[in-house]
Amino acid sequence: MGYDCFITYDTFIFYHLMKKINLAITGCMGRMGQQIIKSVKSNKNFRLVALTENEVIIKKINGIKVLQNKIETLKKADIIIDFTTPKCTFEILKIASKIKKKVVIGTTGFSKNEENLIKKYSKEVSILKAGNMSLGINLMMYLTEIASRSLNDDFNSKVFEIHHKHKKDYPSGTALMLGKGIAKGKNKNFYSLIGKKYLNKKDFPYGNKINFNSIRKGEIIGEHEVKFSSGKEIITLNHEAFDRALYSEGALSAAKWLMKKKPGLYSMRDLLNFK
Repeated sequence: MGYDCFITYDTFIFYHLMKKINLAITGCMGRMGQQIIKSVKSNKNFRLVALTENEVIIKKINGIKVLQNKIETLKKADIIIDFTTPKCTFEILKIASKIKKKVVIGTTGFSKNEENLIKKYSKEVSILKAGNMSLGINLMMYLTEIASRSLNDDFNSKVFEIHHKHKKDYPSGTALMLGKGIAKGKNKNFYSLIGKKYLNKKDFPYGNKINFNSIRKGEIIGEHEVKFSSGKEIITLNHEAFDRALYSEGALSAAKWLMKKKPGLYSMRDLLNFK
């Protein structure tokens, strides 16, 4: 007795939704690369298919060969998560645009011209870029924008951040995100509001523009603070991260969300649907 081979529409949708997302991680030997690999192990939505580094030191991680950034290395991926350097990120975007792969960018330290170049690439592929993948930080940015919009010009603002001693760029991408929140609240161009950038100062002043102070010490995961002062009162917004997993889990949430999106440049704010 034979059986007809057929599948209902509901069953097709079920299996389609259950299909794992093929994931590539660039900078796999970095702190975030290693953390994302750990998070993928406990996330049923993803299958790790590619790991890359500029210089291959370790041959395999979890049975997957560590290779350099090339088309043949990344072609099996549905989406690429990139926590590297601006130079490496543009190598990835160049490849992704050729083979039409979606990209989540957690890399920081881009110049204004580089930010504009990322926008150009987003016309070809879907890109979600965030200086910080944490839900809490993105909520803080939203609140920073609201506070900046609500306070009058009598209030000056400044941004303070602390990260581990291994972090090279300063201010951090998150600090710059918060600065952009201040500028957006005032409906002004962020780059015209950038003030002085301090490193490892015990204290730093307010100014007519947004001043930044960055501390690099120990193994601190991340602390960020925005202050608004009128000289008569101070309003403070702050966030402290205790576990690096919150960033990797945020990156995976971003990757899953981005899979459904057409070419364009997105942010965690889009994912979280902050108006």
